[in-house]
Amino acid sequence: MRASDLAYETLRDDIIHWTLAPGKVLAEVELSERLGVSRTPVREAIARLVADGLATQQGTRATTVSDVSLPEVRHMFELRRLLETAIARAAASADQMHREPFVDLAEAFENAARRHTLEPEPYYQLVSQLDDRLDQAGQNSYITAAVRNLRIHLQRVRLMAQDDPDRLRASASEHAEIARAVANGDPDVAQAATTLHLHHALQHILDHALTPAFNAAIAADHERTCDRTS
Repeated sequence: MRASDLAYETLRDDIIHWTLAPGKVLAEVELSERLGVSRTPVREAIARLVADGLATQQGTRATTVSDVSLPEVRHMFELRRLLETAIARAAASADQMHREPFVDLAEAFENAARRHTLEPEPYYQLVSQLDDRLDQAGQNSYITAAVRNLRIHLQRVRLMAQDDPDRLRASASEHAEIARAVANGDPDVAQAATTLHLHHALQHILDHALTPAFNAAIAADHERTCDRTS
């Protein structure tokens, strides 16, 4: 892996996990020392972060981690609703071969919804499998490219949901409805189930973001990240 790619992936993950908080200055000298690479790959990595919208150019020299405000979260979900409902409809309209994997996915989410406790990371991996299958079944490379870029930002705001156990179980039920509708070849139900899921996901974030509990969650996630990298 090139040094610039490694620097980019490391900094992107730090931003997603709030190790690099909004407003943090991305100083080339400091980052090159921390990452053990020269300033050139760091500069290239920062330019990619700016292009992704994860960093913002401030004037001619300073670059900072971009903000995550509640209005911006709303805007993300507006775009997410347009893209993911289109993908769900397309997937549910696909042939049987492309829809077959959603039978097992629906069962997996239904089983998850019945559990008393859901481990967040395995659950999010299951969600990623559903996303990948939807992208494949939807067979629209332009929508897929757009939604994959958006998901980078959505990973960043995921912490705002605080991995609430009740919300995770409800989310599992909602994902099961989406997967079942696709498996059954019902585009209208797939679109409706996706819309409902995104409404509940956004509302949960708006109800819990920027509260003392949210700040504590960020601090806890930061500690876990530091433990993994130490």
